[in-house]
Amino acid sequence: MISALDHVVVLTSDIEAGAASYQTLFGRAPSWRNRGDGAARVLFTLDNTTLELMAPDGDGEAANRVRAALAAQGEGLASLCFSTPDIAKMHRRLERLTLRPEPVAAVESRDDTSGATLSWKRTRAATEATHGVRLFFLEPASERPRSATVADAPIPSMDHVVVATTDPERAAALYGARLGLDMALDRSHPDWGRLMFFRCGDLIVEVAHRAGKEATSGPDRLHGISWRVADADATRARLLAAGLDVSEVRIGRRPGSRVMTVRSGTCGVPTLLIEKTAKAE
Repeated sequence: MISALDHVVVLTSDIEAGAASYQTLFGRAPSWRNRGDGAARVLFTLDNTTLELMAPDGDGEAANRVRAALAAQGEGLASLCFSTPDIAKMHRRLERLTLRPEPVAAVESRDDTSGATLSWKRTRAATEATHGVRLFFLEPASERPRSATVADAPIPSMDHVVVATTDPERAAALYGARLGLDMALDRSHPDWGRLMFFRCGDLIVEVAHRAGKEATSGPDRLHGISWRVADADATRARLLAAGLDVSEVRIGRRPGSRVMTVRSGTCGVPTLLIEKTAKAE
């Protein structure tokens, strides 16, 4: 039923500063800008998913809801939005799984620059039923425009998005058995805890449980994102020249990978860049 991770939502207090930060990080320009319904939105569409920046806009009730969300969680990852080829079937499945979906709604967005429109149908599962993580499901009616490259060594795509869980068995049941994502890895290590990888289109939803922590009934939360790069050294040089705080390149946990951490310019999202150097075992 789920075909891909359509987009992730990142809350920011300043939409223009956030857009400038992600243009620097990605080496790509925004592909969509929209103000309406109390929020300002800027989209970056890469090869396999979209990052949507959202900030409050205006003084109405909807804008105040966005401000309340910012006050509650601060800047950072706010939602995962999965795509499905049939929203009606997805809605029925969510109901059968007792995830209490909202009624399906038709949505349209107009790009403030070009006047082009996008439309889709969506629903949202009850956050309490998804253990604190906001999950949306949508059926797009058209394909979004891609973000144009504006710098050398751009970021082409997402590698994985991380959900931090307080109860790994509960999370495995939600993302695997109930939502139907394919579990590609379930591995534990005394130093970094338990990691579960769920395939979702051309990327991974990673569920992580910290080492030494007992399972609890507390809420899960969205944690961070890993982006793919073709040349870690070239991307690091570009980001350092732009003034970002970037770690040294190091060998990754995944066999055949090199990684680096971006410590600024991400609107509060813990961010890792990964270069695949050889076929993983």
